[in-house]
Amino acid sequence: MWNSPDELSEALKEEGYLLEHEAAITLFLALSLEKPCLIEGPAGVGKTQLALALARASQRSLIRLQCYEGLDPSKALYDWDYAKQLLRLQLAKNGNWDELKTNLFSEEFLLARPLLKALLSPNPVLLLIDELDKSDEEFESFLLELLAEFQITIPELGTIRANTRPIVILTSNNARDFSDALRRRCVHLQLNYPSLEREISIIRRQAPEVAPALVKDVCEFVAKVRKIPLNKLPSVSESLEFARALHTLNMEKLELNRLFGTLSVLLKYPKDLAKLEERVRQWQNEETGSERSLAE
Repeated sequence: MWNSPDELSEALKEEGYLLEHEAAITLFLALSLEKPCLIEGPAGVGKTQLALALARASQRSLIRLQCYEGLDPSKALYDWDYAKQLLRLQLAKNGNWDELKTNLFSEEFLLARPLLKALLSPNPVLLLIDELDKSDEEFESFLLELLAEFQITIPELGTIRANTRPIVILTSNNARDFSDALRRRCVHLQLNYPSLEREISIIRRQAPEVAPALVKDVCEFVAKVRKIPLNKLPSVSESLEFARALHTLNMEKLELNRLFGTLSVLLKYPKDLAKLEERVRQWQNEETGSERSLAE
């Protein structure tokens, strides 16, 4: 697929995703070793976007399983088409039960969910198991066979192995930790908020219409915001939207006195917003004090 981390990084860049060199090495090794890649980090650092860009770069169809509390195999792996089974029973009331029972639990009556679809696909796919930390430990244990051997076992049918080995990406926002068994089956990649220079590059690439000076100001401002103890720190995508919002207001550079009313684009919780507005007023006073000192 790719012969080096640099080739992989360049392919992702062409899809609009800038990946740091060390992260590209880790992802390249996961792909080369044909092992699932567990991507962890705070919400909004680009974990899901990396998987989407990788699917485009590798020209694979994306099959996505969005995890949530209470997720079970019938929603993630397979279920039986009960309506179709009932119809089959009604059409064969006088049939042999042993034969009928075997037919009822055949692939004809199987409803494939995302995990099974990835295994049955005749073409290479990328399977994204998104926000696995939201699921419970029982579901995590259920995944171990798939992650280790790229196969699953259905009691009525037996073991089903992948027709073509999928790329498997798992993401986590670190809401809970995982078992050693799951971690052993994966290559681990930690993503954090990008450096100032990289975030500037990302936003300039994604929003070329925004003035370069404003992009720099926004990234420096967001970097300061991320040092405030907030319930939810602003993500890269929220930085991007914030830059676009200020551009919409015809700003060429960031002006603290014009930020009130715009900060809700950056932060989503009322308490966080109130805390930031208070901090912005403090920064305004400091800025005014500095200007007065220079004037004197």
